[in-house]
Amino acid sequence: MLAKLSQLPNGVRQYMLVTFNYWNFTLTDGALRMLVVLHFHQLGYSPLEIASLFLFYEFFGVVTNLIGGWLGAHLGLNRTMNIGLFMQVVALLMLAVPSANLTVIWVMFAQALSGIAKDLNKMSAKSAIKTLVPKDQQGALYKWIAILTGSKNALKGVGFFLGGALLVLIGFQGAVIVMASVLAAVFICSLLWLDKDLGKAKTKIKFSEIFSKSRSINILSAARMFLFGARDVWFVIALPLYLGQVFGWDHVLVGSFLAIWVIGYGLVQSIAPRITGKASGIVPDGRVALVWACVLALVTATIALAIQINWYSQFVIVIGLMIFGAIFAINSSLHSYLIVSYAKDDGVSLDVGFYYMANALGRLIGTLLSGAIYQLYGLSMCLWIAFAFIAITTVISFWLPRNHPDSVAI
Repeated sequence: MLAKLSQLPNGVRQYMLVTFNYWNFTLTDGALRMLVVLHFHQLGYSPLEIASLFLFYEFFGVVTNLIGGWLGAHLGLNRTMNIGLFMQVVALLMLAVPSANLTVIWVMFAQALSGIAKDLNKMSAKSAIKTLVPKDQQGALYKWIAILTGSKNALKGVGFFLGGALLVLIGFQGAVIVMASVLAAVFICSLLWLDKDLGKAKTKIKFSEIFSKSRSINILSAARMFLFGARDVWFVIALPLYLGQVFGWDHVLVGSFLAIWVIGYGLVQSIAPRITGKASGIVPDGRVALVWACVLALVTATIALAIQINWYSQFVIVIGLMIFGAIFAINSSLHSYLIVSYAKDDGVSLDVGFYYMANALGRLIGTLLSGAIYQLYGLSMCLWIAFAFIAITTVISFWLPRNHPDSVAI
């Protein structure tokens, strides 16, 4: 098998290694999130207190994406990816201490490291694809971005299930030790085989260039911030606690449902090019992103209304949010393609990093609101906030570039 891999073009081998790194990291990230939410809920923490455990995770994600793009262009994407893998191992080992030492501050700092690691890894993986796909093959770029993003989210769903299952089978400390061991092996493989100059800018990049000067990227970043704030305001804290408190689901069932949701979400992301462009032989532009944002806003408002009037709540949660997930996945995949397409070729990680800084800021806002709004007003209000955020995304999307897309095979 190694002989066959060695015969592949270097770009393909690098894509496979970047994807392998990203996949393994994503498994631990999804599992860790589920472990923290369920374990600390089990210990009696309130929704707002659980949300606070993710405060540093999301805040440092904002900072990391802003600075990480410059680091990727300056040092090379191989280094930023490997730093992310190493930091995640350290974060997991920090959580392997005895339960008596798992104070809120300690967990917040471990989550801060994990947040930095996650966004270094994600920024590196998404930026690397731009360097590995020829500039004139935009259809291929859309396809590979969709596959990478979709497979990542499908595996994050597997991570949710894995987190719930490991918590039941071997406990919190055992789970984080196992995940740290696996990721340490991935880190060693990445050190050995990832190209040393992957994504390194050919010209000197000034630190002042971390803020995007592109109108298109600024508009897309604003839309992305509200889009992901809309998802996390109900998904991160409110939904898992609602499933346990109102429906009486146990940890494994909660983890399984969220896993199925995210896996389905990831699978739809992977086939998004077929849904949005392949049939007509085109790649999407801002007009397509606007249409799908409108559809998502309508679906979210319908679900929020059904939950508020208590109309078949369990059915709406299970089926309605699956529909939400599918349409959200298409929106997310469109954005992921557009940012890589808009980004300049030299120092691509600068633009991608700025965009994912906005993504992380939306997640931070959504996470904090998820705990606070759910504790004060319940799940239906979380969904109405989500609708308001998606409505803002829709309005912002009016200003995305509406170029005539080229006819490119996808």
